[in-house]
Amino acid sequence: MRVLLVTYGSRGDVEPVVALAVRLRELGAEVRVCAPPDEEFAGMLTRVGVPLVPLGPSVRALVTGVTPPSPSDAFRIAAELVAARFDTLSAAAEGCDALVATGLMPAGARSVAEKLGVHYVYACFHTLELPSPHCPPPPRPGPPFPQGVTDNRVLWELDAQRVNALYGEVHNSHRASIGLPPLDNVRDHVFTDQPWLAADPTLCPEQELTALDVVQTGAWILPDERPLPEELQAFLDAGAPPVYVGFGSMPMRASRDAAPLAIEAVRAQGRRVLVSRGWADLGLIDDKDDCFAVGEVNHQALFRRVAAVVHHGGAGTTTTAARAGAPQVVVPQFVDQPYWARRVAELGIGAAHEGPDPAFDSLSAALRTALAPETRARARAVAGTIRTDGATVAAKLLLDTVGRKGPSMSV
Repeated sequence: MRVLLVTYGSRGDVEPVVALAVRLRELGAEVRVCAPPDEEFAGMLTRVGVPLVPLGPSVRALVTGVTPPSPSDAFRIAAELVAARFDTLSAAAEGCDALVATGLMPAGARSVAEKLGVHYVYACFHTLELPSPHCPPPPRPGPPFPQGVTDNRVLWELDAQRVNALYGEVHNSHRASIGLPPLDNVRDHVFTDQPWLAADPTLCPEQELTALDVVQTGAWILPDERPLPEELQAFLDAGAPPVYVGFGSMPMRASRDAAPLAIEAVRAQGRRVLVSRGWADLGLIDDKDDCFAVGEVNHQALFRRVAAVVHHGGAGTTTTAARAGAPQVVVPQFVDQPYWARRVAELGIGAAHEGPDPAFDSLSAALRTALAPETRARARAVAGTIRTDGATVAAKLLLDTVGRKGPSMSV
């Protein structure tokens, strides 16, 4: 069986897809991945021996540019990505039996699958973009919603119109070019009636969060067997467990002094500090030996060695820290990150910082919560509930479904 996996986004959108690719291949499938051409994603796929089909522009270049993308940029990027999906996937999906799409609104992927008669699945890493009577839609580019509208059902209808404004014209133009009729609801066409949720049930319970028939597989975790760098290992061995501070792919534009502030706040708690440079290129503030900076390393191994993890609240980092039993301080920036921050606090495995721009006092208060003995005890208890078989569940489900129904069926 041949499977094409499609994603676009930062590491949190790519690494789970690589995990699924590895498991599918172990079960006998032939797999290729369409993902952004960034060097770190190409390296990740090279390490596991899965072919990369480059899709769209570099995500890091878009995220870390001198200025953030404007609303007009969002419409331009959306058009470019739709065109890239039709062009790239039309070739990459030839001869495939299944196509799994995730990441930034994958408009175009299902249309290509429809044209080629390929089984299609949409997967997400949280439920916030799925229509729900219990919560409003996430922020998107486009005209603001009318003031005074509070009915979530109405807001989600307006959200569909907003997605159509962003993707509809270019999407239907490309559908016409391959002989398919136009769509009047791009969002629901992409999501299908039965999306997959690749998130841990403890961290992200799906019950009643959406009206759709969600299939929850558990998080897709890519095993990482890489040893920690010798210098990092030496720092860890030289004293008490440090507090990790890292914001992944976030440029941290709202808090340019995030690293100095975090270092001082952690030191004020009497703790050593481990700073992850990330896409914001965080660094040290002095040459004291209680602080160490690292690049991209094995978080699965590292988080078992730290006192707490201060991070942005990406789904992958939240899951990795929870699985390691490390208390967390989540400083959410946007989209799904406030949700993960709230879940960390609700579960008692850490603290949720209020807002994206920490101050010394607010971060210190959050650190005190995370570093309390009862928080560590709770984090260790919850760690035992985090499932590690999500990629296996998804891979078997996909292979079984396609095997039963044939590649012409779409979920």
